[in-house]
Amino acid sequence: MSEGLITANGQLVKTMLPCSVESFLVLQKLLPRSVVVEHNGDAVAPSEFASRELQSGDRLEIVQIVAGG
Repeated sequence: MSEGLITANGQLVKTMLPCSVESFLVLQKLLPRSVVVEHNGDAVAPSEFASRELQSGDRLEIVQIVAGG
């Protein structure tokens, strides 16, 4: 493993790579079940969070799901 940079919602974030989308979300204190994720422009299904690997230079857009009416 090595340290790398991921761009998450326009902010550079240092993290240990490679890691999964799920691991990255947990490190950012986000519940994987409460977010929608786009990885390098592609929507990621929640079932793929554990298997989708991040590499240095990747871009994530993370949107928190808010319940309510």
